[in-house]
Amino acid sequence: MLVKISKKRHSGSFRVGLLVFLILNLLHFAGNSQNYKSIENNKLNLNKTDYTLKEIFSELEKNNDIFLSINENELDLNRNVKFPKRNLSIKEILSELEKQAGLDYKFASKQIIIRKKQTLKKNNSTYSLSGYVKDNESGESLIGVNVYLQGSYQGSTTNVYGFYSLTLPEGKHKIVYSYLGFEEQIVEVDLTKNTTLSIELKTATTKLEEVVIKGEKKNDNIISHKMGYEKLQPNIIKRMPVLLGESDVIKTLKLMPGVQSTGETSSGLSVRGGNYDQNLIILDEATVYNASHFLGFFSVFNTDAINNVEFYKGNIPAEYSGRLSSVIDIRMKEGDMKKLSVDGGIGLIASKLTISAPIVKDKGSFLISGRRTYLDLFTAFSKNKDTQNTKVYFYDLNLKANYKINDNNRIYLSGYFGKDHFGVKDQEPSYSLRWGNYTGTLRWNHLYGSKLFSNVSFIVSNYNFSNEMKYKEDGFKWDAQLEDYTTKIDFSYFPNPKNTIKFGVHSTFHYFSPGKVESKFDTLSGNFKLPSIRSLEYGAYLGNNQKITPKFSIQYGLHYSLFQNVGKNTIYTYNDQYEHIDTTIYNMGEIFNTQGGFEPRVSMNYVFNDYNSVKASYSRTRQYIQRVSNTASGTPLDIWVPSNPNVKPQIGDLYSAGYFRNLKFKDIKTSVEFYYSDMQNQIDFKDHAEVYLTEEIEKEMRFGKARAYGMEVSIKKETGKFNGWISYTLSRAERKIESLNNDEWYLSPYDRTHNLSIVMNYDITKRMSLSANWVYTSGQAFTSPTGKYRYGNKQLLLYSGKNEDRLPAYHRLDLGIQIKSKPKPDRKFSSSVNLSVYNAYSAKNPMMSIVFVEDENDPTKMLAKKYYLPIIPTISYNFNF
Repeated sequence: MLVKISKKRHSGSFRVGLLVFLILNLLHFAGNSQNYKSIENNKLNLNKTDYTLKEIFSELEKNNDIFLSINENELDLNRNVKFPKRNLSIKEILSELEKQAGLDYKFASKQIIIRKKQTLKKNNSTYSLSGYVKDNESGESLIGVNVYLQGSYQGSTTNVYGFYSLTLPEGKHKIVYSYLGFEEQIVEVDLTKNTTLSIELKTATTKLEEVVIKGEKKNDNIISHKMGYEKLQPNIIKRMPVLLGESDVIKTLKLMPGVQSTGETSSGLSVRGGNYDQNLIILDEATVYNASHFLGFFSVFNTDAINNVEFYKGNIPAEYSGRLSSVIDIRMKEGDMKKLSVDGGIGLIASKLTISAPIVKDKGSFLISGRRTYLDLFTAFSKNKDTQNTKVYFYDLNLKANYKINDNNRIYLSGYFGKDHFGVKDQEPSYSLRWGNYTGTLRWNHLYGSKLFSNVSFIVSNYNFSNEMKYKEDGFKWDAQLEDYTTKIDFSYFPNPKNTIKFGVHSTFHYFSPGKVESKFDTLSGNFKLPSIRSLEYGAYLGNNQKITPKFSIQYGLHYSLFQNVGKNTIYTYNDQYEHIDTTIYNMGEIFNTQGGFEPRVSMNYVFNDYNSVKASYSRTRQYIQRVSNTASGTPLDIWVPSNPNVKPQIGDLYSAGYFRNLKFKDIKTSVEFYYSDMQNQIDFKDHAEVYLTEEIEKEMRFGKARAYGMEVSIKKETGKFNGWISYTLSRAERKIESLNNDEWYLSPYDRTHNLSIVMNYDITKRMSLSANWVYTSGQAFTSPTGKYRYGNKQLLLYSGKNEDRLPAYHRLDLGIQIKSKPKPDRKFSSSVNLSVYNAYSAKNPMMSIVFVEDENDPTKMLAKKYYLPIIPTISYNFNF
């Protein structure tokens, strides 16, 4: 049967919001429970006692205002069923169907889910079904495909390489392959031995008149243990209204619940009240230390080169470590395995081009994706001399190649290279700031039989910057970098249908070069270099995703991390007043100050029915390196420093619980999550701290603890002409740092009481779609000056309590329209035009924290200086063939 859907800083307010929400949900849940009973007992007066399945299903829907979810492919609708009498309750009718036709049924509000009973052979023989799932057009591996036994939730999902494995009893089975944006595929297999079955899925065809739901699709958000989790695909990111013509991963993540922006033009994220450096951002397993392009207007991630994005802010899986707040795991495309493919785009300030093709058809492929801005080409023609001399641009390049040696071995080689240049030339003083990243990853996949999958990786990651200024004969240049060399070995083991085990080890060598300086200024003359710092970081993990009962599953794991400082190094000892009292020098290669500990992770899920579940999780993480900055949003000049005898590793404990419910045939997904984060050894800086070009950076630091807690609400519709999501976060983030704010709790600069995002997409026709997003968030907490005083030759500001004031609330509307070229059966070339308006009603939102300057007319007063972004319209043209 087909089911058709026709398409036509106030703690008081925080507590009240939580209470109201909980009461409403309890009433709603109680109402549903009562509804189930009333439907079961509804009477149906049958006209006869002999029906076909199709006829009785029609009678059920017609007379009881209920909906049936049935898969016509697995049922014989012409089968006859007899009933003992004409007047029966719904439950009695369904019981007869269960006995006579071998059907299972479940109630879900006014919906009844009917399936054919699974009859598996009862013997001791089990076999593995494994393989890869790919896109049939390009041969790209598909990540997170649901692979399960039809009529049950016994199944698995493909890993980041598109591999899956199921263990099933001997016999015939119907296996479902389901993935958002692709046509569901059902394959019948007869398992008499371990079997390899690789599948290629077709892209789904959009129907605008109606959405037809055929049977039951796997409801992963309900039955999965994952919470605090988001998955993004490029097609979702590209539908967002864009700033200056560039769709962006990081800006899309800012629209998710629990995620705050660290600044109007910043690529930094604060997740659940954490610092922007507490997010682990990885590209093909390589750490990206600065994800900012163009002074924060863009991120370094070119959407055309991205295959998949996974975002963890709740129960971080055991295989990840090193950050407290979140993991952003980004995987690049592998390249087209079947044909030459070219994608490109031309915008107002940037253009991009992506080329992918087979190395050997269906065995290997490569991808090259480049992007560059050309604002500097336009400024050269400006009549304003200052504008002519301004040079602002960035470029990035993504490279990837892979080759299938045989069915059990495959190798990958990928890399990223990006650079920003901002400066003023041909005038005095001239100025130049450059920063960039490069990464490289070599991976070897090996399959040991059908149940054990391994990946060995060798990774390099580098972040560097250069800051240079010249004035006549004087000059100043500062170079710094951070470089990592990592080796990883990861295993996935699929022993049986109820367990998926992951384990592995990793090691990283960190090299910090905080500053090499050449200076000719009178106040700072000569060449000097801050000491380089070396350290080693190790880890081992073991985790299991286990299904205890059909309704209860648990994921648990343990990560052990170890961090060691390596000489040559100089460590200073301080007293309680942070006065230097001793010095220890360690020789080259000498290992000292070993720190480490266990990081347990556990999450549980209880499924009430196909539409309701509750989840809870706990995770502990440790962070051994941190970014040094005394601003909330960070700058390209920020440096990273490791833990040492003076700087303890940060430790975070995150507790979360949530209720998940799907509505309207699983077309609308809702959830509410509560979290509490307790963080130790948190870092802030003393007032007027000097954080750059100092050997004794620990002298400027202050240490303490932090806490963050809140509620996140999400309503999401992923299919149909009209789709999008609404996310709301009610939260609080606080710190308590020694010698700051009289040792009392104060608001974190990332505290936002309210944060609301509304994202909407509407397909007007097959060729034209509209998009819009509106955001509202409470203003940033900041410390305002109450006066000023002079200390030596310096004039310093006198401040009130730390972060006692707030900026005005932030709100913004972005609009976009996409117009695609007319599709033709024999036409290989396609294109689209994107029109976007950023900040459509010109809201006056400060680009950054308020800067206080002296009033020229009254030196006793301070003025708040603000900078705003106006309405920014954009047009871009994209093509592919």
